[in-house]
Amino acid sequence: MKHMKRIFISALGLIPITLMLFAWACTNNQNEEDLYWTDPPTSADTIYQNPIFEPDLADPSVIRAADGWFYAYGTQNHWAHGINRITPIIRSRNLVKWEYVADAFTPASKPAWHNGGIWAPQITPPTTENGGMYYLYYSNSIWADPNPGIGVAKSQYPYGPFEDVGKVLDSQSSGVPNSIDQFFITSGSGRNKKSYLFWGSFRGLYVQEISASDMKTLSGKKIQIAGNGFEGVYIYEHGGKFWLFASSNSCCEGPNTKYFLSVACADKITGPYKTKDGIDIKTINEFNAPNATKFLVGDGTVWIGPGHNGEIITDDKGRTFMLYHAVSVKNPWLINEGGATRRPLLMDEVHWGEDGWPYIEGGVPSSTKKTAPYFDLN
Repeated sequence: MKHMKRIFISALGLIPITLMLFAWACTNNQNEEDLYWTDPPTSADTIYQNPIFEPDLADPSVIRAADGWFYAYGTQNHWAHGINRITPIIRSRNLVKWEYVADAFTPASKPAWHNGGIWAPQITPPTTENGGMYYLYYSNSIWADPNPGIGVAKSQYPYGPFEDVGKVLDSQSSGVPNSIDQFFITSGSGRNKKSYLFWGSFRGLYVQEISASDMKTLSGKKIQIAGNGFEGVYIYEHGGKFWLFASSNSCCEGPNTKYFLSVACADKITGPYKTKDGIDIKTINEFNAPNATKFLVGDGTVWIGPGHNGEIITDDKGRTFMLYHAVSVKNPWLINEGGATRRPLLMDEVHWGEDGWPYIEGGVPSSTKKTAPYFDLN
């Protein structure tokens, strides 16, 4: 291996973790040229500008781990000729400066219960119920797949390696065509504390209770919460309400991508979810979801196709930020024109209006310098 670039660590206590990350990279045949190291992040990083990571981190999921780092996970994709990232993992101390860490899976450890790509991962935090493990949900699918499904893997560490636990459901077992794009959430307290799995892609969005211990066993009846106009569901609790973010229209057509994010609101986690105009989103079945409450759309000049957001993160000053992917108007392809759509990672602040509804300034991805989230890294 060539000379390893210096890895900056902000605390001596993270040195063992760094060594393990280095070992994991070596076991995955990743060399210096594969690593996207950045300058060391500090609390002084007060400004950022989109994109915050490239070339690609589609369908992102984000977590702040016990070691103090943020980890983000993305859909499997070829970043360059000969570099196939099977669920790439990147990390940051402040959501502004990111570095590539590893892939969640190697070709040998990639889930084998279905011969698809590993899409739309979602990381979940360790809990007492799940034995203190990081569980990673994923979709296993190809385009026009007749029986795609959702699986889950686990690891002691947020950067892996992840061991596949197996299939949670597929289209045949669930009775839901295109069963992908899952989202796990735990809500409530005491006896009312329950865990749920949301899923679906343009064939209805559904929710069902799921075990918080094995993170795999479903129970009760599935409930439809949205029509055929949505995918990539994400649920966020705020102000005593449940906010559903979902994506509509075409995700991956290079310069013709028309993806956008919408938002709906409910008093209960199982719905009904309604638009700002009071329309139940179960009645919205068009691919372009014309009656949905648009939350984030492309500006058509710099960015198009924003969507499939990751978790909303609250910084140390109480501001909320959403991470998501979008497509650059000037650079829409990953490798070859007409091939895979290039979807870098973006971030924008989520504001909450006087009417209680969330919004992003201008309703489009920011393309100028913005005030960064603040995290005390001292």
